Amino acid sequence: MNMPFYVSPEQLMKDRADFARKGIARGRSVVVLAYEGGIAFATENPSRALHKISEIYDRIAFAAVGKYNEFENLRVAGVRYADMRGYSYDRSDVTARGLANAYAQTLGTVFITESKPLEVEIVVAEVGATAADDQIYRLTYDGTVADEHGFVVMGGQAEQLGRRVKEGWRADLSLGEALRLAVAALGSGDGSTPRTIEAAQLEVAVLERDRPRRAFRRLNRQVLADLLAEGAPASSDEAPADDLPPADDVATGSATPGLSTADTVPPETPADETAEESPAKEKPDEGPGATGTTPGAEE
Repeated sequence: MNMPFYVSPEQLMKDRADFARKGIARGRSVVVLAYEGGIAFATENPSRALHKISEIYDRIAFAAVGKYNEFENLRVAGVRYADMRGYSYDRSDVTARGLANAYAQTLGTVFITESKPLEVEIVVAEVGATAADDQIYRLTYDGTVADEHGFVVMGGQAEQLGRRVKEGWRADLSLGEALRLAVAALGSGDGSTPRTIEAAQLEVAVLERDRPRRAFRRLNRQVLADLLAEGAPASSDEAPADDLPPADDVATGSATPGLSTADTVPPETPADETAEESPAKEKPDEGPGATGTTPGAEE
């Protein structure tokens, strides 16, 4: 009879934690940060169908990194939990804190009892009536819950990206400034040459404080491109002065495309003076009834 191979509980938990962390690190990072008007979520995700950021309830949103099938099951379970609680009691009884506690129990149970832990890390956020009422909870693979303030970065190079976000974050950021900070952090990667991430490669959503009841809004690519371009220098539609033709190249007696009629008249003979000289030349041809003399007609 073969004796079973013994592994200490400490080593078993360590191996499971290392396994889960490696799986999460392979995923693309998600940045969640509070701004003046709510909470913004941003991640690099070119897929238009497989979302990493989703709505859970009226003012609650969900973001995740790791294995898609595993965190999608958690998202669906969260939606069912919120719907049942809101239907049984009241919509105001559905909170991010209650949802985070439910997720923590599920993640912790799987981590301890199952042979393979869930390779996921999630954020549950709720926007409040004021910035002080906002709630952001980060849950790891083993069920640990952390109450975050201001911003969260998870997945991929989370530590490096977190330092980048910490340098530029402040509580009164506008939506455009918050998104530009998040995209710049996502593009910084491991600290090498920064990448420029196009709007088509991003998945961005916000919880807007001023929206009635349902605060979640997913930003389409055109809106996102406009917000990211707000900080870029505006390009002028006017041609530079060096590109305009020199004054000597403009013919004085003929019309030039792109120039008005006044530009074709020579400076020394304005249009008004030409009109005044025409009657003076016709006066010597007038009949005997003409009165007065014409200035300049006598020699």
